[in-house]
Amino acid sequence: MSQATLANGGLDATRLARFAAAERERFVAANPRSRALAERSARHWLMGSPLHWMNDWSTPFAVHVAQASGCHVTDVDGHERIDFCLGDTGAMFGHASPPVVEAVRAQMARGCTTMLPTADAAWVGEELARRFGLPFWQSAMTASDANRFLLRWVRAATGRTRLVVFNGCYHGTVDDVFVDLVDGRPRMRDSLLGQVQDLTRHTIVVEFNDLRALEAALAGGDVACVLAEPAMTNIGMVLPDPGFWAQAQALIRAHGALLILDETHTLSSGPGGYARVHGLAPDALVLGKPIGGGVPCAVYGFSAELAARAAAAKRAAPPGHSGVGTTLTANMLAMAALRATLEEVATPAAHEHMTACGTRVAEGLRAAIARRDLAWCVTQLGARCEFQFGRHAPRNGSEAGALANPALEHLLHLALLNRGVMITPFHNMLLASPVTSDDDVARLLTAFDDVLAELCA
Repeated sequence: MSQATLANGGLDATRLARFAAAERERFVAANPRSRALAERSARHWLMGSPLHWMNDWSTPFAVHVAQASGCHVTDVDGHERIDFCLGDTGAMFGHASPPVVEAVRAQMARGCTTMLPTADAAWVGEELARRFGLPFWQSAMTASDANRFLLRWVRAATGRTRLVVFNGCYHGTVDDVFVDLVDGRPRMRDSLLGQVQDLTRHTIVVEFNDLRALEAALAGGDVACVLAEPAMTNIGMVLPDPGFWAQAQALIRAHGALLILDETHTLSSGPGGYARVHGLAPDALVLGKPIGGGVPCAVYGFSAELAARAAAAKRAAPPGHSGVGTTLTANMLAMAALRATLEEVATPAAHEHMTACGTRVAEGLRAAIARRDLAWCVTQLGARCEFQFGRHAPRNGSEAGALANPALEHLLHLALLNRGVMITPFHNMLLASPVTSDDDVARLLTAFDDVLAELCA
């Protein structure tokens, strides 16, 4: 096998180039209205769209959406696609879920924001404590804010400043976490724009699943917390080794540090997230994107001990701005959406259906990959699964990064879009919703097999 073939996931580079050109031409011809809107937007939106991430899809120009409902998205050119991206988890429980729509519509008529709580807030607090096992909570607008705010609370509560993260992590736009291991040494991530502080002064980065490195990082006694996803999802999916978290939690506590789990993505594991399914006991927990059924909001929880220490730190601080919270945080609209999602949408039955669909997707992907004798692997986490370009699933961020192939990923995503299926643009993640059907899964697997047939011809 040639080096060019090895570098392209076992596929012939010349064949890939021809196929990519054909798929781009097919997309351009089929989407004239999206193209026209993209050209209009480019005149006034920086880098061509309201959020520059919207350009990260594999398409020659952005698909412009007309409507999204359930797990289907219809664009302005009239193409309806099955959505396995689901807003990169923001719409994990489906687009325009009727209970959320009704709750938001009713609340809009009663007002959106007053900087005061509603009756929904009391119900949501009780349900968060029951479902996720932490007694005290605060609200934010995004998971980025929730992670950022928790770092402030934890540093104030512990009097420590240092943070441990895992190599290749992503916890939103929190500057502190943008530190990578490069040739075994910590370095600020090259892609981070405009950062003038040396983040390595306060952030220690180690590989996921490396208990020895974690213990060494904690040994100085100055670490406030470890911030982690219980399974990594943003560098490509990386699952914990058996027993990793039991030992990691013991090390963290032995060295007087705290554990913050960011379950924004791993909420796909079950109604109480990965921690409840697998018996983890974090000191703090972050839940973002999907928790409000698509309405921007997030929440973060505290253990009783951490809550007491955080409240004491606040009481002992001088009066003035705490640096925690924003004016629209915990607005009435978000609380209505949170309640509707938790009470009527993100139910145990919904998660059971989602996980079953995720299993069918994962098994179907494995079968299609095996039929083509490709050295690719598929990893599943509840309703979430992902295929990666290596025979064995990665154990840490460096291994996951080495399996990435952006050009091949973009080609696969574009080809699937042209066949009526959306998957997450950043890598190869697919997510099932409570309304994903057997027919939806079958159409995905048919499209995937068709694309592999073209690639491997």
